[in-house]
Amino acid sequence: MSKLIIANSRTQEMVGDLALLTPEERVSGGWGAQRLFWFAEDGDILVLPWVAEDAYVDYVLGLTGTDRSTLTLLVPPSGSLGPELLTPDRLADERFRAELKEALAGRDVQRIFTAYDDAFVVDLAKAMGIESALPGFAFSEQGGVGLVNSKATFRAVAAGSGVAIAPGAITASAEQAESVITGILGRGRNVIVKKEFAGGGFGNEILATEEGVRPAGARNVVLLPDAEAIKAYVAERWSWLTGGRDDRLVIEEYFTNAVTVYAEFVITDEGCDLLGTGEILMEPVAIGEIVPPRSLAPEAHKELVEAGRQVCEPFRIMGYRGNISADAILTQDGAIIFSETNGRLTGSTHLHAVLRDRMLAPSHRGERVLVERATWSVPSFTGAVRMLNDAGLGFDPETGTGVVLTGNYVPVNGKVMYCVVAEDLAAADAMVEAMLALTADEK
Repeated sequence: MSKLIIANSRTQEMVGDLALLTPEERVSGGWGAQRLFWFAEDGDILVLPWVAEDAYVDYVLGLTGTDRSTLTLLVPPSGSLGPELLTPDRLADERFRAELKEALAGRDVQRIFTAYDDAFVVDLAKAMGIESALPGFAFSEQGGVGLVNSKATFRAVAAGSGVAIAPGAITASAEQAESVITGILGRGRNVIVKKEFAGGGFGNEILATEEGVRPAGARNVVLLPDAEAIKAYVAERWSWLTGGRDDRLVIEEYFTNAVTVYAEFVITDEGCDLLGTGEILMEPVAIGEIVPPRSLAPEAHKELVEAGRQVCEPFRIMGYRGNISADAILTQDGAIIFSETNGRLTGSTHLHAVLRDRMLAPSHRGERVLVERATWSVPSFTGAVRMLNDAGLGFDPETGTGVVLTGNYVPVNGKVMYCVVAEDLAAADAMVEAMLALTADEK
């Protein structure tokens, strides 16, 4: 048995028109696609926008114990936007489809594993005659995955399920948006506006009447001191707020100094199985996370899981299958308020499904904390690996501790994404300090 892994790290449904991405965003997306090597197992087929350097691939496969010689790596011809992303035209390329058909011959492919099950993945599965390998195929074929990732649909489903959400509204009207924003700001509260489809806080903005509001979950704070400013903001930003394609806009009360947490599930025919929980680090948008979440007391953690499963269950009944993360915030007064669902491979999936469940021995899995960030500036990926190994900081499967380099973004911003696996947070902090000291003289 094997998987067909499709590394579509950026899709139109997730981020809108791919042609509007900057060159840096495309390169970053391409390197994000390489992270799907973490999910590879012996005998798998991987469809990639391009194949990373051997040093990166061999590093990842060495830690997961995957035999590279058993993998089939396919790269479609470059598309209209270049080689960085798996754009729809590349997945539709006839030469690529012929190569994939040949690779599939005689294989027992049990699962199509993607970053996002969009219409182009559905079309490819149908063309290859392996629809049954795509979980929830019937739902995905009718565009259902978009519902699971819609922040607007989430609010309706959460409200109907009795799960706590922030005061606010969904609207497709600029006039109503102006009215809702005015109402929340008029009560002395701040506002967060959210694109219907976006990730990592990059589709959000915070609105306030006075300076001093710390952004979290959005890149910036926009000051709107009066009705005239609100009206002008909505008029100027309406196209951006609606994704340039008349999406709906989500408007919510913004809770300052809240902590972002999540419960990720795997939805099967039988139910919503908990994969793991974590705490997202915002500076001001997502830059890492802590597993398990440090800020949740046991009762709050139980509420996160139970209410998270409650909001995900309707999507299971509708026919969605696969990973889904129920995201929430922990407010200063201890309330758990849910903010969205993400029905796709998330930025957290590898921490639970690979680092914990494949790389840690069973005896270590409940006894380790994982702290991941994308902030270590290094001269090169290979240089970072060498420094960690020379300093004795690389991941050791025997002790179940050490630093794992989970992503290479040196070509984008000179940084690597790393995950520290330690016995507790104090040990993790000490390991990070020792790691950063390795490059301190280079600054």
